[in-house]
Amino acid sequence: MLNLAIDRGNTRIKAGLFQDGHLVQQFTAPDFSSLGEQLAGVPLQNAIMSSVSQESAELVQHIPVTGHRILFNAQTPVPVQNQYGTPQTLGADRLAAAVGAQYLLKDRHCLIIDAGTCITYDLLEANGTYQGGSISPGIAMRYQAVHSFTGKLPLLAGFDLPPRPGKTTAEAIKGGVLFGVVAEAEGMIQHYERQYKPLAVILCGGDARFFESTVKARIFVIPELVLIGLNRILEYNV
Repeated sequence: MLNLAIDRGNTRIKAGLFQDGHLVQQFTAPDFSSLGEQLAGVPLQNAIMSSVSQESAELVQHIPVTGHRILFNAQTPVPVQNQYGTPQTLGADRLAAAVGAQYLLKDRHCLIIDAGTCITYDLLEANGTYQGGSISPGIAMRYQAVHSFTGKLPLLAGFDLPPRPGKTTAEAIKGGVLFGVVAEAEGMIQHYERQYKPLAVILCGGDARFFESTVKARIFVIPELVLIGLNRILEYNV
C-alpha cells in the first residue's frame, strides 16, 4: 500500500507517492480531477494535503484511500517544535518544509529557502525547533510589480542574467530583479550563518535551480522537500 502527499500551491498541485518512507513517484496536475485520473487504480492507503485554499472536499471526492485522510493545518501534530507566534496564519508548506529538513538533516541548523510565487526563508534549529522566517516577492511577482506600478515599463520574464550595468531598459529591469533576489538570498544566508553554525542551506520551489546556479553558498537542492515533510507528518499521525 502507498501513502500520498499533496501540496496544493497557488498555481498547480504537486503530489508524491511514498512507500516505506521513500518517495517512489511524483505527479503534477492543474486540479484534483486531473490528479485523480493520474492516480486511478493506485492502491492508496493514507493521504495528506497541504493547501493554500483548504479544499478538503476535493480531496475526498477525487482521491480514494482505504485509511486516513489528513488536511494539514495548524491543529495537526508535527514532529518539530513550532515557535511561530501566529501558527494559524503560517503557510502549511513552510512548516512541512521544516519537517522535511528535520527528517533529512537531523541535528543540523537549517535555513530553508522556498523559491516559488513568494520566496520564503525559514529557520529550523538543530534541536528541531522551527523559529519562523521571512517572506518576500518571488521573481515573477517582482517582474509583474515593475510593470504594474509604472506607466511605461514592460512586463518581462526569464532567468538569463543581463550584463552589469544594463544598457537597455529590459537589461536594467532584469538586472534589478535577478541580481536583487540573488543579493537578498546571499544576505539572508550570511545573516543566519553569523548566528547558527554550522548552517545547512536547503533550496526548494519552482525557481530553486536559478538560485542554485547563482547564489555563492553551499546549498542542498531538494525540490521535493515539502512532499517529504508532508509524508513525515502523515506517518507521525497514523
